[in-house]
Formats: sequence, C-alpha cells, structure tokens
Amino acid sequence: MEPFALKRALDNVRATTPLVHNITNYVTVNDCANALLAIGASPIMSDEPADVVDITSICGGLTLNIGTLNERSIRGMFAAGERASELGHPIVFDPVGAGASALRTRTASDLLDKLAVSVIRGNMSEVKALAGGAAATRGVDVCPGDAVTEDNLAAGAAFARDFAAKTGAVVAVTGAIDIVADAERAYAVRNGSPLMGCMLSCVCAAFATANPDALLDATVAAVAGMGLAGQIAQGRMSGYDGNGSFRTYLLDALYNLDGDALEAGARVEELA
Repeated sequence: MEPFALKRALDNVRATTPLVHNITNYVTVNDCANALLAIGASPIMSDEPADVVDITSICGGLTLNIGTLNERSIRGMFAAGERASELGHPIVFDPVGAGASALRTRTASDLLDKLAVSVIRGNMSEVKALAGGAAATRGVDVCPGDAVTEDNLAAGAAFARDFAAKTGAVVAVTGAIDIVADAERAYAVRNGSPLMGCMLSCVCAAFATANPDALLDATVAAVAGMGLAGQIAQGRMSGYDGNGSFRTYLLDALYNLDGDALEAGARVEELA
C-alpha cells in the first residue's frame, strides 16, 4: 500500500461528510449512527420498503446488515440495494449469522447474487457460509475452527482473494487478525480489541463512499482505524470500567482519530 493511503482515506471522509444509508442490526443501530458521526460521516437509518428507494437516492453509500433479519427488512434491503446498484453507490454487505439458519443463508446469497456489492465484511464463518464452504456458524460468532491465526493466515488470504475475484467485491474477514483483500492483493490488519462490536460495516461504507476509486485502500483504512480506536479505548479503561465505558471511549477515539494518527498506529501487512 502506497505511503499515506490510509491517511488520505480518512481525510477524505472528514472532508466530504458522506451521507450513508444503513439498513442494519436493531441491536446496534444507535452505536452505528454515532460511529458514523464520530468519523465525520452522516447516517440515515431506514428499512421501510416504501421509504428506502428515496432515502438511498439522496445518499452516497449503503450498508446492509442482516443481523436482525425480518421479512420487511429483507424487502427494504433489496429495494435499497437495487437503487444503489442503479446509481453506482458503494454497497457494504455484512452477512451476520450466515450459516446459522436457512433464511439468513438464503437471503445473504440472494443479496450477493442480485446486487452490485462493493465490500463484504464478516467473520470467517460467515464469509465461508456465503461462499458455500461452511456447514454452520455459532450464531453471530466465528466457529473456533474458522478463526484466523498466524498459522492459517496465508490460507485465509488466498481464500479472501479468491472470493473477491468471484464476487468482484473487496472482502474483509474480521477477527483477532483481520484480512482485507481484492482479487490481486491481501492485507493483514492487527489492530483491534476483543470488546469491539459491529459498527465496522457502517464505517466501511463511509470510507467506501468517500473513496470510491480506492475501495481496497478505503476498506483497509476503515478496518485499521476502527481497530486502532478500539485499542485506544481499551487502553483508557480502569478497574471499574466495563463494556459501557468502552463504548464511550471507542466513540471518543473515533471522533479524535486523524489521518496522521491512523498512519502511525495502523498495523497493516501485505500478504504474499
């Protein structure tokens, strides 16, 4: 990755204030909105099928997260995704829990088949399920056998590159070690905290919207930036702090993160 690519990606988010439409997990929708605001983007949340086409039309990017899937949100995702595809807007797809149920797996596959998805972001079990290579997941958590480690990092990178080539999307496999790949290049990102949740997909959409001609660099920057903010947040925690304090510290870290700090703190390695 060329020098200052990560800094440029974050600076572009701050400079352009991308408007991102999010059809996302009800459990974390407030945190996702606040994370986008913290990095300088602007969020809109709507999953009503009669509303989403108009909303997507005025936005620059779209996040689709199937974490709290229902029939209405499925219709909304397809309607918004079709409109975003028509407009050439980047779509970030988070196949939460793919492989855990027939509905999730079928919906995830249909969305990927029918929409012009730009970035796929999930844990290794979810991405394997989407690729047809995993029998099951543990709910929304990665199966222990699928976790990315130093020992299987090269194989994970090869899988991500191959899936990126098949789908035409950037693939971000997130976990203790993150892998971000397109068909040609793959990067390991070693920033992060085990306390982090699922705000990342919406953050990826903001970076993709602000950097449409550099989706791989933008996704690496989003993953590294979110991970670095998590490390900063965890470093602020004291003896009586818990996940509630971590949430506040994480949003503060995102708000204060700038391009220079991201370039200095990102632990990114290109993989052969």
